[in-house]
Amino acid sequence: MSLPVIALVGRPNVGKSTLFNYLTRTRDALVADYPGLTRDRKYGRVKRGERAYLLVDTGGITDDVDGIDSVAKRQVELALDEADVVLFLVDARQGLNSADQAISAMLRRLSKPVILVTNKIDGINAELAVADFHSLGMGNPVSIAATHGRGVNELLLRVSEDLPAEDEVLDADDEARYAGVSIAVVGRPNVGKSTLVNRLLGEERVVVFDEAGTTRDSVYIPFERNGKRYTLIDTAGMRRRAKVTLLVEKFSIIKALQSVEQANVVIYLIDASEGITDQDAHLLGMVIEAGRALIIGFNKWDGLDFDQRELIKRQTEVKLPFLDYAEKHPISALHGSGVGKLFDVVHKLYEAAMVDMSTSVLTRILKDAVAAHQPPMVNTRRIKLKHAHQGGRNPPVIVVHGNQTELLPAAYERYLMNYYRTKLGLDGTPVRIVFKSAENPYKEVKNKLSGRQLHKKKRLLEHHRKKKKDLKQKKNSRDTLRKG
Repeated sequence: MSLPVIALVGRPNVGKSTLFNYLTRTRDALVADYPGLTRDRKYGRVKRGERAYLLVDTGGITDDVDGIDSVAKRQVELALDEADVVLFLVDARQGLNSADQAISAMLRRLSKPVILVTNKIDGINAELAVADFHSLGMGNPVSIAATHGRGVNELLLRVSEDLPAEDEVLDADDEARYAGVSIAVVGRPNVGKSTLVNRLLGEERVVVFDEAGTTRDSVYIPFERNGKRYTLIDTAGMRRRAKVTLLVEKFSIIKALQSVEQANVVIYLIDASEGITDQDAHLLGMVIEAGRALIIGFNKWDGLDFDQRELIKRQTEVKLPFLDYAEKHPISALHGSGVGKLFDVVHKLYEAAMVDMSTSVLTRILKDAVAAHQPPMVNTRRIKLKHAHQGGRNPPVIVVHGNQTELLPAAYERYLMNYYRTKLGLDGTPVRIVFKSAENPYKEVKNKLSGRQLHKKKRLLEHHRKKKKDLKQKKNSRDTLRKG
């Protein structure tokens, strides 16, 4: 299933990057009070509730038809072609101007939902500020303050109404496209992804050339092996935006991100001769967010000497400590060494990602984990974890019920994830845990006292006042005697 795409467009300095950072919960997009700071497209993954989607931050559209602004405008056009929903941001403080009118005229020609978003309403009268924007003829605007998150929940509700239904996201030929176990091969450009795909298939199915960016789109290849069905997905290489110059290569990045979401197992390929880069760590972080079973393939391993191999092992420990669950395999896609074992590993990871877990087993493991290491005390009360059940697959989701679970530290959550993964033998796949606290049905209900209870309460209050009065009189008497 492809993730729906939402594009942020508007003139410079209206808060697109600020909204992007708020929704993706990152600081990936540069933010400053300087128009035109964003020139390229920036992609991020957003999940609110049960729906996930890709968010695209674009450069501001200006009236300049020459120079770098014209290139940024072509980037916006590519983002609009790919988007399912468009968020048109305007600045409520500066009001309506000619650039907003020109952009709205361009967006009206799209046969896609467009939501007008008036940003920067904090500290001003929102109703008066957005009045002029009704003349754009784009429906009622949604007013937000992206810096503080004000109004963003209402915006997301509006977006969810315009997103295609989950069963409409699939293409007509997706049943054949995603047949069997889906395996996505991802990584930086020119690390040998297409070579590995050809080696797994046993034929020259995709183009291989010693030049970065040969693969421009995700290639889906259904095939059978030993009577089992698979779908291999060869993706475009993803690299730092500063090194991405071709428009078509920038357009292909979103396809690679969607391929990760569609896969059951991801093979992330690293060029062992170059070592593990910061970009590898960043891209692997995106694979973790998708929650897919993961194999890290160290390609071109046969060309390394002993010292280089030891360096790769040390880099893995230092740069990828968060991937202790992933399967790691040295291979040579060109010569085939180590590639034959990948299918056995893929099957093991696929079974782990799609495992069915009984409620009794999950609850018993939870009790063993709590007995071995108790949750911490919060406000003099112990956090209680009572029972667990399965909440989903690919990746395995475990729902844990208890009291005060929202106060559980992140370290204890990681402890439970690792404990479940070890006890269930779930190699190569992340385990997600969702905590739910039991709600007190009488929390907001005020207890009504009976007539007898009211009479008793009145007597107790009178007794308390009388006792307090007597103590005060005794104190005054002692003070008088002391002074005399």
